[in-house]
Amino acid sequence: MHKDPVCGMEVDENKAVKLTKDGKTYYFCSEHCKTQFIAKGPKAAHSGHGGHAGHHAHMIEDFKKRFWISLIATIPVLVLSPVIQSFIGISFRFYGDMMLLLIISTFIFFYGGKPFLTGLYDEIKQKQPGMMTLIGLAITIAYLYSALVVLGLIGEIFFWELATLIDIMLLGHWIEMRSVMGASRALEELAKLMPATAHHIMPDGSVHDVGIDELHVGDRVLVKPGEKVPVDGVVFDGGSEVNEAMLTGESKPADKIKGATVIGGSINGTGALTIEVKKTGADSYVSQMIRMVREASESKSHAQALADRAAFWLTIVAITAGAVTLASWLIAGKDFVFALERMVTVMVITCPHALGLAIPLVIAVITAISAKNGLLIRNRTQFESARKISTVVFDKTGTLTKGEFGVTDIVCFGSLSEDELLRRAASIEANSEHTIAKGIVKKAKEKQLQLYKIDKFSSIPGKGAKAIINGEEVYIGGSGLLDMARANVHEARSKADPIASQGKTTVFIISKGDVQGIIGLADIIREESREAVKMLRDRGIEVAMITGDNRATAEYVAKELGLDKFFYEVLPDKKTDKIKELQKQGGIVAMVGDGVNDAPSLAQADVGIAIGAGTDVAIEAADIILVKDDPRNVVDIINISQLNQRKMAQNLVWATGYNVIAIPLAAGLLYNYGIVLAPAIGAVVMSLSTVIVAINARLTSYSKRG
Repeated sequence: MHKDPVCGMEVDENKAVKLTKDGKTYYFCSEHCKTQFIAKGPKAAHSGHGGHAGHHAHMIEDFKKRFWISLIATIPVLVLSPVIQSFIGISFRFYGDMMLLLIISTFIFFYGGKPFLTGLYDEIKQKQPGMMTLIGLAITIAYLYSALVVLGLIGEIFFWELATLIDIMLLGHWIEMRSVMGASRALEELAKLMPATAHHIMPDGSVHDVGIDELHVGDRVLVKPGEKVPVDGVVFDGGSEVNEAMLTGESKPADKIKGATVIGGSINGTGALTIEVKKTGADSYVSQMIRMVREASESKSHAQALADRAAFWLTIVAITAGAVTLASWLIAGKDFVFALERMVTVMVITCPHALGLAIPLVIAVITAISAKNGLLIRNRTQFESARKISTVVFDKTGTLTKGEFGVTDIVCFGSLSEDELLRRAASIEANSEHTIAKGIVKKAKEKQLQLYKIDKFSSIPGKGAKAIINGEEVYIGGSGLLDMARANVHEARSKADPIASQGKTTVFIISKGDVQGIIGLADIIREESREAVKMLRDRGIEVAMITGDNRATAEYVAKELGLDKFFYEVLPDKKTDKIKELQKQGGIVAMVGDGVNDAPSLAQADVGIAIGAGTDVAIEAADIILVKDDPRNVVDIINISQLNQRKMAQNLVWATGYNVIAIPLAAGLLYNYGIVLAPAIGAVVMSLSTVIVAINARLTSYSKRG
């Protein structure tokens, strides 16, 4: 492993972006860190600027500053340039104007062009010519040739071309870097799950608040109602309901009694717990999650941008065509100034104005379109891969389902109606904070049922609760209450078993010794999920589900939605393994989730998609964020990614295709027919391709799920 000298991240030598400089090889996590290193040198090294994300922000600010300063300096260059003056039909000349033009252009060349000049040097040294080489050559030739013209060589001045090329390339890099953000902030969000302090129970029974880093295995801590559990351990005393949904994916709050395992970062319910510490520091559950997110993030390949590949070939073409042009005219007997002008025209017309904006402009437009459709793109490379998704894996709780319990079944015995049974149950459960109780009360409110005024409410430990309704004692709870019933017991069990087999929770209502009815509850499936699964399968995309819930619950949801496959009782570390298994089968695997437990698998997937209403951790680990809790937006991601690819391809054709005709004309191929492309005309042709690229990008539109 090697440390990125810019952001400080650990990177695998086989997966890193490499750069050899002054006999030393540097390893980077991304092309952007390499660009920053080229621009700043060793001074770009990590020095506590807030980690990877902080350095990306620093890089963005650097290109932003260079762009605005260079743009301001470009204004007098345009005003003083003879070619521009002739374009607009004015003459603005004074003594020393060309020397002033040279001075301002020299500043733009060295200040604004520094990242590209250093990039040119390093790419040539690496024998890997690309965009930096092409830009560096273009601005160097334009600058040197124009400077020689100012100093007496017969020819035309291209300082305006030099300045605008640097401006546009700086703008392109700025736009591109703004669209890229590291997944490393996920690590910071994961760390926030753990409280900073814990209530340490001393040997004498007193309680002192200490930092969690001061705790050791075997210590005991007090967790009050509503607080986060500070460490991994086991319950030593007390009992409560603990919400672990964001950590394990289990939708039901887990009952914790003496001897039960608890995870640091989970949220305690209404009871107080005394916990004996079992794991601390790097051994803790959350620390292991952090490690998995880091490893999965670093394992992603750094795909080469289309523009870089185009720049490589355009560079080869430009250098070859320029050299051949110069040599050909000299061999033909033309004077050096004429031959040099032909070569400069070739190099100028090959200037990558359009190429520099071809990709960034599409990115900017597509990003805006995505945002309007509820999609936030955090990782452009992975977003571009979304067009080729072959498998979509959904987390269950909070993604395909609402992550909250709701009433799914009401079975009545005797004369009670469904509404009356629900009304009685909700009247008693209104006094409880239990998740199941809240689901029953919510259903009653949805049906606008008026709740009864109850008397003598009391809990029945381990079974449920009871209360007096209109003078009648009514019991509500789990199957443990059936021992109190005399009638309908067998029928109740036979009706409850099919409901329970679907992974649902069953609640019995008993009065006067009779079972009056059963209420079944489950994590509610989103209506949008059904449509999302159908649309994906219609496209030939495999749809799978992964959950920490038991088989019965998972099987019920999978059957309801018509999924191709499902994985159940999967803990977070195993979730990542499941994603890896699917990736080994080939194709592009997307993961959609919302919880902390999904963060490692979101980072591991080829395309990580987070539900926007989920946790900050899941959002930070994802490549794309769905603003709304709507799984159908996954289809929009695929559609917009395909649109993005089409527009990029079109722009690359416009940005480079005109060279097929323009370069031969610039070289003087039709000179004997009286057709010679002047350098100024070459610049106009080149600029026209830039305008076409910009218009093509701006005309991009998208109809939702169209």
